[in-house]
Amino acid sequence: MSNFAFILSLAIFVSIMETYEKPLHMAIRSWAEEDRPREKLLAQGRRALTDAELIAILIGSGSRNESAVELSRRILSEASHDLNELSKLTVQDLCKFKGIGEAKAIAIVAALELGRRRQDTPEIQRRQITTSRDVFDILKSKYNDLDNEEFWILLLNQANRVQRVHLISKGGRAGTVVDAKLVFEAALQYRAASIILSHNHPSGNLRPSDQDRRLTKKIVEGGRLLDIRVLDHVIFANHSYYSFSDEGEL
Repeated sequence: MSNFAFILSLAIFVSIMETYEKPLHMAIRSWAEEDRPREKLLAQGRRALTDAELIAILIGSGSRNESAVELSRRILSEASHDLNELSKLTVQDLCKFKGIGEAKAIAIVAALELGRRRQDTPEIQRRQITTSRDVFDILKSKYNDLDNEEFWILLLNQANRVQRVHLISKGGRAGTVVDAKLVFEAALQYRAASIILSHNHPSGNLRPSDQDRRLTKKIVEGGRLLDIRVLDHVIFANHSYYSFSDEGEL
């Protein structure tokens, strides 16, 4: 073989080897925008993403030889593509995957734990309010055994279903300062159609004070201006309650 032919053959061989040595994956930033996990979530919503794409968002980046999505697929494969199995892995288990450091492992574990806690959370917030007793049942755990006064509100939709239980203020044994503006700020933020006021009397006295009545009247009048109904104001004491609505005070 001539020197020229040998050199040409060597050049072709080196070129082929360099091709095989290059990473076979494409970095996420070089993908079409609609295929990038973050952009896909913004454009199509979280339900459009695969499990691997959601995990890729958590870990942020892969390695030189593997994109975040490819790394996520590999992790899922080891867990038999079962999120319940994945949730059993510890930080140390996840760190065994090349490309997963402690920070990324912690992010995955924390996200899966949030999912578990969500499943364990009872959906009392979606309960429909039909009587003052419903209000008592939802809020009694907030007030049981408190030795200080607190003020909570229920934010309801048009069907009188509770969308959110919201703390307005905490005080001492003698009372708590309630800013009506904070009540309506919460109602507007969560687009409540109506609200229910509540607070407790650590003294055990169920009867509303003059201040309680003035505050209730002020919030009811403010609600009329904003087209937000105040359905009730419930006072808690000694595991019992007083309803402004039941007593004809609204």
